[in-house]
Amino acid sequence: MTRTGLIARVLIDSPLPQLDHLFDYAIPDELAHLAQPGVRVRVPLRSANRVADGYLIELIDPKQAAATVAPTEGATLDGIDGADTGYSGKLSPVDSIVSAVPVLTEPVWQLARRLADRAAGNASDIVRLAVPPRAVRVEKAWLAARDATPDAPATNPADPLAEPGFAEYPPETLGTIVADRLRICVAAVPSLVRLPGPDDGGSTVGTWAITMAELAVSALRQGKSSILVVPDYRDQDQLQAALTTLAPADDVVRVDARQSNPDRYRGFLTLLEGRPRIILGNRSAVYAPAHDLGLIVLWDDGDPLYGEQLSPYVHARDAALIRREAADCALVFIGHSRSVETERLVEIGWLRAVHPTRDSHPRVIPTTFQSEPDAQARAARIPSAAWLTAKEAVRNGPVLVQVASPGYAPMLACRSCGKAARCTQCQGPLALANANATPACRWCGHLAAGWHCSHCEATTLRVVTVGTGRTAEELGRAFPGSRVIVADGEHTVQTIGPEPALVIATRGAEPIPRNGYSAILLLDGERMLARESLRVGEDCLRWWANAAALAAPGASVMLAGVGGALAHALNTWQPGPYAAAELVDRRQLRFPPAVRVASVTGTTAEVETAIESLAELPGLDVLGPVSHDPAGPAQKTGGPALVRAIVRFGYPLGDEVARTLKAAIVRNAASRRKPKGAAFRPAPTLKVRFDDPELL
Repeated sequence: MTRTGLIARVLIDSPLPQLDHLFDYAIPDELAHLAQPGVRVRVPLRSANRVADGYLIELIDPKQAAATVAPTEGATLDGIDGADTGYSGKLSPVDSIVSAVPVLTEPVWQLARRLADRAAGNASDIVRLAVPPRAVRVEKAWLAARDATPDAPATNPADPLAEPGFAEYPPETLGTIVADRLRICVAAVPSLVRLPGPDDGGSTVGTWAITMAELAVSALRQGKSSILVVPDYRDQDQLQAALTTLAPADDVVRVDARQSNPDRYRGFLTLLEGRPRIILGNRSAVYAPAHDLGLIVLWDDGDPLYGEQLSPYVHARDAALIRREAADCALVFIGHSRSVETERLVEIGWLRAVHPTRDSHPRVIPTTFQSEPDAQARAARIPSAAWLTAKEAVRNGPVLVQVASPGYAPMLACRSCGKAARCTQCQGPLALANANATPACRWCGHLAAGWHCSHCEATTLRVVTVGTGRTAEELGRAFPGSRVIVADGEHTVQTIGPEPALVIATRGAEPIPRNGYSAILLLDGERMLARESLRVGEDCLRWWANAAALAAPGASVMLAGVGGALAHALNTWQPGPYAAAELVDRRQLRFPPAVRVASVTGTTAEVETAIESLAELPGLDVLGPVSHDPAGPAQKTGGPALVRAIVRFGYPLGDEVARTLKAAIVRNAASRRKPKGAAFRPAPTLKVRFDDPELL
């Protein structure tokens, strides 16, 4: 027997685009007391008597749904009389309610729906990022604790909040950001701060972390929640340390992808308790449920780690922009450099730029490779001026040497013809793990013991690029007696002491020094700039600025082998004008972010059909289609040949383009037929990705 009072509208957790809408189900009497928006449910599907997971989105009266309810998968079994709903059949009942906890809040659901529509994707794919998998024991313990103390105080009076200082910025700006719901772009102070600790054992963090913590404390003092988003765990640890000194521990919740699922789910449930919190995490934290959200802050929004690798590939910056509009809260982008996307928002007046009250930045000195009298300097790829600076500075403290790549020799070439050495099995690049190792493929690991060049048949190799291992070996010989530390993806070093040392690190993996680096050498600049990417300039400026911010007061930062606009921007510490010049160039070329782009990939017929559906929209610019081979080692697709077209359009057309392309995706997925004798339907080949960073 089913209840005839209300209808449950359910979002099914499925990657199929044709299922990306709400399904109507009846609510059995035995589940009526548990049915509420946001709970996890299981519901039947018509085909093959399957049961699907989903979320109950809303409860509606059948009479109110009469004008909108259409036949769905749920409307097939015994249940509510269709006369009340406008549907002539009967609705299927909800199979079960998995948990009585409403884990999907209304603001998060609306955010997921808006972002999915903007990117022509599925809302369930974003909900999967927002809501962690259920941990039954954690949930039961949380429910028991909540029932035992239903009226917990909003704050812990034993841990009073620190008074935000904002010493480096105009107090009337940052001090009123939450109350005035400001949208600002903050230039971070490039320096380090020593936090208090027992026996001077406190940690060292970037000043940016103190600024973000003070903003969050300011929001908490006003009874508002805040979401602090950073790219990776190194930044999370710095921000966590800053928050520890300024805010009560119970008011800070870390939502981290590196946490175990029970820990992550425990923190997620804490956010459902209906009290203001400071939420800290990586890119998925922007979807966290927040009670009375008053502030969203992103650190270093140009970092590629903010780009989601799963469909619909929504960037954390875009998610923050959409959520800010829905919540009408304050929004802050803070960084040592400025992304071109942020610069565009500043130029159109949507963001307000805020700078520190005092102009204090590291002393960056561009150097060039000219005639080098010192043989050791030539061997170490360091200009003479940088060499002498490092030689003097290493006596007083740690010296940072930033290089482009990890490993020993990440790229090899034929000694005879100079062509890049490739694996004979998968055509991947060959590399050396150490000086005595056999060359091996970086993709498949195959040892190239009997390698020969496919161009000239030569059998000898030479080193083309040098990584952290080879650099450490060379500098170890050049600076005898100095301690050498390697920090890269394979060697994680987060902090170092004040003792003299040579620290060889890749970009983004630099350890935090206790008192700052006595000198910083930025090597391989020409090689970093040789990368084929539209963003290579702003990426290099961001990498170098973040590294330079680790220098001790008065220490020199030597930029080797780079000149022009980039060197000038770093030397004068003015990333804004460089981003503005980049934006001017992209407007002339109609490149993002001056316009939005979408890539349409599939067979020739599928892509042409999808592009034709956009024909009536004005102002579109279509490039292609051209042949497209998805990147990857040793690819063996065995499927049809794929092509890709690129659609460029203005921001006002974004919703209409996304809606049209989503309709094309649904038609393509629904029209697939299972081949005769096959067990399954073929996977859809038509794919659409908005704001694809791989295009340019």
